[in-house]
Amino acid sequence: MADLKAKVIEALKNCYDPEIPINIVDLGLIYDLKVEDGDVKIKLILTAPGCPMGFYLVEQVKEAVSAVDGVRNVDVVLVNERWTPNRMSAEARKNFGL
Repeated sequence: MADLKAKVIEALKNCYDPEIPINIVDLGLIYDLKVEDGDVKIKLILTAPGCPMGFYLVEQVKEAVSAVDGVRNVDVVLVNERWTPNRMSAEARKNFGL
């Protein structure tokens, strides 16, 4: 299972917020990720509440994760949590000069 989760995370690193050139993992948009028996459940937050690109991002995530060998089902839910730059990886913060 850990191997599949690692593959899912790598797939998610190919997904980008349409307005920010940093992948959604390093940007800190993955609020929660569970992988169990090929079923993947992802909770996703947006950089801005009510972002009109939320639907696009959800579809991008579903498509990328569905392509991972061993994944049977993908469930992506947008959660109403506030994103802050503190959620970004150290490398992403460095690229932003934070």
